[in-house]
Amino acid sequence: MSLSTALLAPLSAESSGDPDWSALTLGLLAGLTLFLLGVERLASAFAEVGEGRIQRWIDRFTSNVFTGVVAGAVACTFLDSSSATIIMVIAMIRGGLLTFEQSLGVVMGANIGTTIGAQIIALDVFGYAPILLFIGLLMTLLGRSHRAKTIGTGLLGAGLIFFGLGYIEESVGPLRTYQPFLDWVESLGRAPLMGAAAGCIATVVIQSSSATVGIAIVMAKAELISIHAGVAVMLGAEIGTVSNTIVASLGRGPEALRCAAFHFVFNLTTVILGLLFIGPLISIAEWAAPGDASDPSHVARSIANAQVVFNVLGVALFIGFIPSIARLLTRLIPPRPDGGELG
Repeated sequence: MSLSTALLAPLSAESSGDPDWSALTLGLLAGLTLFLLGVERLASAFAEVGEGRIQRWIDRFTSNVFTGVVAGAVACTFLDSSSATIIMVIAMIRGGLLTFEQSLGVVMGANIGTTIGAQIIALDVFGYAPILLFIGLLMTLLGRSHRAKTIGTGLLGAGLIFFGLGYIEESVGPLRTYQPFLDWVESLGRAPLMGAAAGCIATVVIQSSSATVGIAIVMAKAELISIHAGVAVMLGAEIGTVSNTIVASLGRGPEALRCAAFHFVFNLTTVILGLLFIGPLISIAEWAAPGDASDPSHVARSIANAQVVFNVLGVALFIGFIPSIARLLTRLIPPRPDGGELG
């Protein structure tokens, strides 16, 4: 029995009747809190250690849209949040470090970078959470330099992410025998638009597409969600995450608004195409995942793979039209009457 299973045994006891909703809800809230706290700690540690380097990287490699995509993917991988990456880009636009057109490649690249976290979550990494927590705590308490303590904070964050997701997986265990829930999840697979709506709403509420996709993956591992429902939820999360960008762009000037508008249009268009071609998307994702369809880990890896395929194909579809899109958005959101762009 794993450490997390032993700790959570009271929560994961299954019965043929209704689940203990109070215990299940508290377990979900605890797991989600640990996950979001871990994301915040990990992102803040990366930002403190390398935010200046990340900004210089973005500034240096945005001479064209292709290198901008790479810069955005790398930045998002380190910050572990597409929203954080795009909000930082909006701040750079505000400060005159980036132009609107330069930012578009970074925005698309951030969508690719956010898939790395899902790939890690899809692996069986929950058992390593106590190790990361222990090492992170030692470095935070005993580190001789500020940098060492900051790295320790990042490791603590990573451990909290894995432990939180493991907590969620154990907490939802009783739902395996609760037929109304199973019927609802099955309906999400049959009606991808409903699944996308659920993913979008969840992301807006908890303000983290990574958490939404992560929960879908751990539910797949717990045999509570099908590949069709999981991919639909993932697609919805891609729309929900735009809410952060829109809020961050308010009051930041026309160029920042154009960046947020592009993020919304890009994600909405690609999600619509993803829903229309969800069958081929799932086929490619399952082909790239190890194991067979009866293995819960195969379903989890397929959901993570679908996010990668979806975002890479979305960038490939849009990248050749960036100059035209930039001109169109500039006409739709013109400079201020006084000629100002940044104020």
